[in-house]
Amino acid sequence: MKYLIIDDEYIAHDIIKGYCDLLPNMELMKHCYDAIEALEYLNHNTVDLIFLDLNMPKLKGFEFLKTLHAPPKVIVTTAYSEFAIEGYELNILDYLLKPFSFERFLKAINKVTNPVETRTENTAQNNLEEKRIFLRSDKKYIQVIINDILYVEAAGNYTKVITKNETITVRQKISDLITLLSSENILQVHKSFAVATTYIHSIEGNRIIIEGHTIPIGKLYKANINKLLK
Repeated sequence: MKYLIIDDEYIAHDIIKGYCDLLPNMELMKHCYDAIEALEYLNHNTVDLIFLDLNMPKLKGFEFLKTLHAPPKVIVTTAYSEFAIEGYELNILDYLLKPFSFERFLKAINKVTNPVETRTENTAQNNLEEKRIFLRSDKKYIQVIINDILYVEAAGNYTKVITKNETITVRQKISDLITLLSSENILQVHKSFAVATTYIHSIEGNRIIIEGHTIPIGKLYKANINKLLK
């Protein structure tokens, strides 16, 4: 993902770039310290994402944004909360108030890689295949395609995410993770298990078979299975 930082504060550039360096596939194209410099760059180049400050000399952030005919995705980074409503009217993806933590920054990046869109039934599956999310495992962040997830399994204060290619253990409750995935494809079938319905091979009694894995069905979750079968 090619990105641009537009901010008149040098420390803001260091923080944003430092956060982006922790993530895969993030490529900084240019440091811009005012909006005029950014306009000159965008006249000849394209980017996927802009980190935009609001209170800058020469040209304010939203004034700059209004000059763009087809702006890329935008995450606002500012110390001023009073302009949030105007920002969402300009279709920005997120509004980060300085100082912001890496966890809050990551939440904004997930909105870029997994945007909420109005989807028709015919395109729902294609869009699902493109949805991605960053999961924290140990001391690193792993980018996962949601549609590659076979099932998730609770393990105490941790949750195992089993994909086609690997098992990722995250320090997160299974209920919180299911909410984070927010996918109509993920169905909870047991207090300790949720499955991707598209990968169900068979249902035998109180068991679900997925890619050779056997998943139990809890009594309290039989209704979810019955709805699926109907």
